[in-house]
Order: sequence, then C-alpha cells, then structure tokens
Amino acid sequence: MEEAAAGLSRFKANYAVERKIEPFYKGGKVQLDQTGQYLFCVCGTKVNILDVASGAILQSLEQEDQEDITAFDLSPDDEVLVTASRALLLAHWAWREGSVIRLWKAIHTAPVATMAFDPTSTLLATGGCDGAVRIWDIVRHYGTHHFRGSPGVVHLVAFHPDPVRLLLFSSATDAAIRIWSLQDQSCLAVLTAHYSAVTSLTFSADGHTMLSSGRDKICIVWDLRSHQALRTIPVFESVEAAVLLPEELAPKLGVKSTGLHFLTAGNQGVLRVWEAASGQCVHTQQQLSGPGRELTHCTLVRAAGLLLTVTADHNLLLYEAHSLKLQKQFAGYSEEVLDVRFLGPEDSHIVVASNSPCLKVFELQTSACQILHGHTDIVLALDVFRKGWLFASCAKDQSIRIWRMNKAGEVTCVAQGSGHTHSVGTICCSRLKETFLVTGSQDCTVKLWPIPKVLLSKSTAPDSGPVLLQAQATQRCHDKDINSVAVAPNDKLLATGSQDRTAKLWALPQCQLLGVFSGHRRGLWCVQFSPMDQVLATASADGTVKLWALQDFSCLKVSGPHPSPGPSLMLSHTLPVPTLQTFEGHDASVLKVAFVSRGTQLLSSGSDGLVKLWTIKNNECVRTLDAHHDKVWGLHCSQLDDHALTGASDSCVILWKDVTEMEQAEELAKREEQVVKQQELDNLLQEKRYLRALGLAISLDRPHTVLTVIQAIRRDPEAFEKLEATVLRLRRDQKEALLRFCVTWNTNSRHCHEAQAVLGVLLRHEAPEELLTYEGVQASLEALLPYTERHFQRLSRTLQAATFLDFLWHNMKLPTLPAAPSAL
Repeated sequence: MEEAAAGLSRFKANYAVERKIEPFYKGGKVQLDQTGQYLFCVCGTKVNILDVASGAILQSLEQEDQEDITAFDLSPDDEVLVTASRALLLAHWAWREGSVIRLWKAIHTAPVATMAFDPTSTLLATGGCDGAVRIWDIVRHYGTHHFRGSPGVVHLVAFHPDPVRLLLFSSATDAAIRIWSLQDQSCLAVLTAHYSAVTSLTFSADGHTMLSSGRDKICIVWDLRSHQALRTIPVFESVEAAVLLPEELAPKLGVKSTGLHFLTAGNQGVLRVWEAASGQCVHTQQQLSGPGRELTHCTLVRAAGLLLTVTADHNLLLYEAHSLKLQKQFAGYSEEVLDVRFLGPEDSHIVVASNSPCLKVFELQTSACQILHGHTDIVLALDVFRKGWLFASCAKDQSIRIWRMNKAGEVTCVAQGSGHTHSVGTICCSRLKETFLVTGSQDCTVKLWPIPKVLLSKSTAPDSGPVLLQAQATQRCHDKDINSVAVAPNDKLLATGSQDRTAKLWALPQCQLLGVFSGHRRGLWCVQFSPMDQVLATASADGTVKLWALQDFSCLKVSGPHPSPGPSLMLSHTLPVPTLQTFEGHDASVLKVAFVSRGTQLLSSGSDGLVKLWTIKNNECVRTLDAHHDKVWGLHCSQLDDHALTGASDSCVILWKDVTEMEQAEELAKREEQVVKQQELDNLLQEKRYLRALGLAISLDRPHTVLTVIQAIRRDPEAFEKLEATVLRLRRDQKEALLRFCVTWNTNSRHCHEAQAVLGVLLRHEAPEELLTYEGVQASLEALLPYTERHFQRLSRTLQAATFLDFLWHNMKLPTLPAAPSAL
C-alpha cells in the first residue's frame, strides 16, 4: 500500500503559469524617454511602457473607450504622455502612476494619425485623417489653433526646435511639407520637392536647416530661412526615417568632419550614414539584409546616446549611437508561434520559432532576447540535442541549420544543409549522443544527417562560418506530407507520422521499415517515443492520442502489465495499461504530445487552445490547462521534468511550473492545521470557554463545527445568558458568518432551534439599521423567512395538539370507585 501511495504521489496533478511572454508591440510608433530608461510602444488598445534594462512591462495604459490607440507622444521633459484612440478621444496620462489626468474630445472628424509636442512641453499638435491640424494647450486645457488645407491624411507633424519662432511643420498624402505660423495663424510656405510620402522631418542644432526623407528614395536638405531646397541626396532605398547626427567627429560612423551628417533607415534593413555636403554614403552597417528585416522606424536620443530601430518583424533593436554597437534586442510581436524548446544544460534559455524566418532566444532569468537570422523563409520546427548547447531548426526555405549557444548565452549558426525539394516541416535530434539528426518534409521523404565531428570540437572557431551538412540517407516514407519524426531513446529506431493517417517505425541508420501503425481517422501531427517503455504515442487531427506497442504495432489494450519484451532495442518496464489506450478529450486536432513523469503520464496540446495532462494507467484527464486562446503548436518539457513550455497562435509563450508537490504540501499543512484547531476546539469546549471556542469554530469556516459549539452552550444550565453573552462579544465579521451559518441550520428541523436562538439574540440586541449593513443580509433574510414560517406552523400545530391532549386529560370522566366496606 505504501508503495502504491508513493507511486501515486509521483504523478503530476497540476501546472501553474510561472511566466508568460506576450506581444507588447504590434506596429506603429515607438519612443524612448530622454534618459533611455523607458520604452513606449503601441500594442492594439494599449500603450506599453517597458523598462529597457530588464525588458519588463512596467505599465500598460488603456483608455476607457478600449479602442485602438492611433497615436501617442511623450513630451520632451518626459512628464506628459498623450494618447489618441479611434473613438476620437485624447487622454493626458500621469504615466508613472498609470492614471488618466484628463480626457477630452479631439474634435477631429476622423482618427488622429500623428501628434507631437513643442520644445516647451506645453503645446501639442495633432494631425488627423480628416486633413486637419490642431494645436492644444496642455497646461490650460484648450485648443489654440485649427489649420486646414492639407489634402488627405496628415501623417506627420513636427514643431521647430526654437520655441520662439512658433512654427509647425506638417505633411499629408500630397507629399508636400507645409509650414504653419502659430503667430499669424496661417501657412507660411509649402515645400514641394518630394514625389512620394514624406516619412520624417529633423532639424539642425541652429534651427536653420531641416532634413526630410521620403519613400521616393531621396533625402532633401532645406534652408528654413529661404524655404528652398539646398541639396537633394539620392539614397537608393525607400527611407522610413532619417536623423541628423550631432555635429561632432565619430570615426566609427565614418564622420571625419564637422559638417552635416545624417543616418537613414529603410527597406534594405541596414543603417547608413551620409555626408550632406557631398551626398556620399560614408558608413554602411555590416548586416545581412533579409525578409522581415526592413526598418520601419528609427529614433535618436541624443542625451542618452542611443539609437532605436524597428524592423518589419516588430523587433526593436537598441544601438549605441556613436558606434552602432548593438546593445539590446526586443521581440515585440511573434505572430503565430510554431515551436518552442528549452536550451542550455539547466534549461536557462528558450528558443521560439514563429511565423518568421527569425528565431528568438530568451534568457528566462533576465528576459534578454537574441534574434537569430539565417533562414530565408518561415521556420517551422525546432529540436535540441541532449546536452542543450546545440539545437537544430528547419524551415520553408527547404534548409536546416544547427545553432550553438556558448556559456555566455550567445547563439551562432554553426552548420547548414539543404536537399529537400519542399518545405522541411519537422526535425528531430539524436538522443544518446550528438551524432545525427532526422528531418521530414512535404516531399514525403525523410533524410538522415550525420553531425560533423568538427562541430563537437571545443576548438572550433566561431567565425569560421557554418559547416555544410550532407544527408547520409534519404527514404520516401509516406504518400503525403510528413508532419512529425521522432528518434527512440537509444537512437536505433525512428517513427514518422504523416497526413496519410498512419505512423511508421523504421530501423536506423538504414531506414528499414519495421511496421505501420494504423487506426487514426485523420492525419497525424505528432509522434513520440516513451522514455521508459516500448510504446509510441501519436497525436492526430481526429482529436485523439493513441498509444501503440512497438512489438506488434497494435493499439495497447487491457490485460494486465505490458508483456515483457525480452532482449530489445528499448528499455524494459512494466506499464499497467487499461482498455484501449486512446485519450479523447480535445475538441479539435491534437497537435503535440509529450511523455512526463517517467513515461506514466502525457501532456497534449490541441487546436482548441487547451493543454491536457493525462494519466496513462487509467486514461484519465487529470487537468486541463486553459491559458492560450488559439492553436497550441509548441510543447516541450524540461530535462528535470518540473517545467513545461507551450507556444500558440495567439503569439504567447507560456512557461508552466509543476505545482503538484507544492499543492500537496499546502493541503497537508492545511489538514494538520485543521487537526490542531479541532483539538484546541475540543479543549475549549471541555473548559467551557465558549467565546474562544465559537470564534475558533467560525475561523474554521465549518457550519457543523459552529453548530456543535452552539449546542454545547445550550446544554449549559445557564444556556440563555451564556449564549447571549457569547454571541454579543463576537466581532462584526464573526456575526456575519454566524448569520450565514444560521441560514444553513434553519433548513433542518433538527437544528432550527439553535438557528432561532442565535437569531433571537441578534434581533433583540442589534439595531435594525446595524443588521441591514451586514454583508449579504438581504439574501440571508430571504432564505430564513420561508423556513422560519414553516417551523412556526409546525410548532403551532404541535402546541394545538398538546393543548387538546391536556383538555382531554382534564375532562375525562373516570368511573366512581366502590366505597370500601366499613369495619364492624
């Protein structure tokens, strides 16, 4: 019995969310404060404020209308934050406290597309989709100017850096730049030189020169005194942002003179520095361009010496401004997470594959992020080798890559290979040693890739470039797409799962077919070997998980323990298996399955957004974890089996912690505390210390225990006085609890007398006004009235019957007894 209990205790019973990596930026404006400590960015209906050092979200600001945020700006003094929503409302925030100071109508007839503060942080300009530009006095809370004349959406506004001039610049869909005078309330000039949308305006330190950039692949230097273009510089890319650099020498950026230099960010995905006088590019960032790396935003914080850029993949990159040395990386939005894995010998990191060619590596302790580039199309699957330093990825670009993480947590690509003719959708690493990996593709083939020994050598130079991988064996395994491959714990067996509704078992390394597992009604999404038994688990689009015996390729059935396999390629273990091992519970496709608890339990994830924990012994679903809102594509368990990692189409990655032992310890401590309190209660009743006994019984929140105390008081010779004294000395919250308990007792005719006795004390000594302030008193009275009337009627009938019996007794005519004979 003890062994059985110990076995049960090893089963997992519950997981709790320990950490959640959620999207915090979904496109739009980003801004740093002047110190470079806080990062502001838009995420749907919220403006998130991040701590740059830790990457943690400090505040998430959402307007009362709960509409999408269309624009925001932080004042130059870092004190005022204003947001605009689709509901045409502007909100003035005390952003450090997360509270709204003022909310007012924007008056625009269409949503606000852009906004900007003046250098004094007192005036705010808003440009709307209605073509209007409005100026607001933030201190005095009123609108000061309304400028019309811009055709289409005003997507760019900027104040002149000299507050004395009171000039505002704006640009709309006609690609012209308009200069507005706040003193004259008129348009001073219209600068027309761009042929496509103007994307940024930036000013020199003396305020006499302005630089504009556009999607027409040119940057223009303007003289603001004559309102004429001084120079047009072709930059040969669609520029999303241009910033003027400080007029000081910066040899690392190619700035070797004190003239005007500026930096551009655009669709080529690299930062470039230009000399305005000559129109020459003096520095180009050493970075490979690729899909998703196009730059959409760029901002310079001169006081902090930082440069922030944003890519089309919603990744935020923070550079040191004087050298363009990468300081921080943030993954703002992962779109659809397709796979996740733990990394490192102690599972200190995680790697995430999303709907992107990039991989994202997060350090769990510090939230540091590293974005890995290499694939040219969406990465579909990941797997990690046993020691945790090497991991592999495969993608739609028909290639595979091997990555290595060093002790500092830096990841580099060390090998790559290609050979499939279609997307590579699944990959699995060898289990015993780092000797090979297996891939499955939409071309219906499986390839076996040996790992070159040079990768396992610690002396391999990190800058020697990726090693080229060559496939050792290729086997056509199925008639449709191969969705999953799995290598056995001893590296001698391979399982494949396909859209053709079958799984197959192969002998490695020759890839010889050993058998077929047939029984699912729809395609298979995942196959997994048990770590302890000769068992294969398959997850299918028919919503079920099945367990199969490797000996006869049948779905496991009841008949006691699994038969002893004898000499085998797998580890031997007796696993009690009841009935058919088919786990049904998901409402949609089961996408992933994993063994936990030394092969005695399963974790499964599905298209219904649920993660389920199963006990194999009895086919029972122990727990359903509901934290995702869309398909859970990724599922992985830590080496110590105490954590699980899931990633889903809702762009969330969740780290789950096994809380079984914690909950069991809490339950045990709770039971022990209950036993101690029960003993204390018995002692108090024995000593007739009714007040402490009643208070203790109420704290236990057990109506029957409280009833026992009340009954003990009523058995006392001075029951009425002691009950009254005890109840009246209780605290108010204890009286409220006692009133709730009375409702329960009053429903039973055996206990109604105790309930009525307590009610009598409360009604006699508590003022009606005081009773009406008790929590839940209305519901209590509604529940007490019908049962009280029923008890009254029952007692009335009993009294009538007793009175009638007494009447009969006194009026009965007894026969006269014969007189005793007199003695003679």
